[in-house]
Amino acid sequence: MTTEFTYPDVGVSAAADLPGGYHHLERARTIGTGREDFVRASDRLAGWEMHRRAGIRVSPDTPRAAEGVEVRLSLGAGPLTIGAPCRVVYVIDDQREKGFAYGTLPGHPESGEERFAVLWREDDVVEMSIRAFSRPATWWARLGGPVARRVQLGITQRYLRAMDQRRQGRARP
Repeated sequence: MTTEFTYPDVGVSAAADLPGGYHHLERARTIGTGREDFVRASDRLAGWEMHRRAGIRVSPDTPRAAEGVEVRLSLGAGPLTIGAPCRVVYVIDDQREKGFAYGTLPGHPESGEERFAVLWREDDVVEMSIRAFSRPATWWARLGGPVARRVQLGITQRYLRAMDQRRQGRARP
């Protein structure tokens, strides 16, 4: 039996408008230039390297991002480790845009969806974008309110920095 998502709006992160009743987050950053940076960033994203480089633990045996793939993300240490189980909802696989979205599963402190996309624009700029809608799913996430939002924004900024090809030079990981 497949575990159900913890929210009803599955797949909506692909829509122009995010659903009401959630906190919305949208950020983007230029991360490189040209086809080589686009391909490299797309590969890092699909292989969970963005998460790992941002300090989020991902099991080494987690398959590349594909529809239906489940991933358990974790942050923290010892008894303060926060686990965040998710499942990939959809994959973006266009000539100039690659990425995926995952949704939360039971045990995640938030309820919602997050979309990650690498876009190779017509002006040759490579951009990383992140869109999310979420609301607290646990008592302690509700209690943490503004602090939880700051943590989410901080992790999003770490994701964007982790993908910036200009900060990392051209060497492959």
